[in-house]
Amino acid sequence: MSLQQIIIHVRFDPNGRVIQIGQRPGKLTPNGWFDVLNTRASSAYQPLARGRGVFRLSRTAVDTLKQETAGPG
Repeated sequence: MSLQQIIIHVRFDPNGRVIQIGQRPGKLTPNGWFDVLNTRASSAYQPLARGRGVFRLSRTAVDTLKQETAGPG
C-alpha cells in the first residue's frame, strides 16, 4: 500500500507573518495553521528561499491534524 504525500506550501511576509498556506482549515488563520503544523510536524518542514517553505506529510497525517483542530461545532 502506497502512502499519498501532501506538500503544503507556505509563504511568509518579510516580517515573518504567514500570508499563504495550503490545506488550511477554515476556522484557522494562516498563522494558526502554521503553528499547528510547526508544533506537531516540525520535522516535516523544509525552508526554502525567498520567504517560502513546505511541509511534506502523508494524507493521513494532514487529515488527522485537520480533524483535531476543527473542534466541536
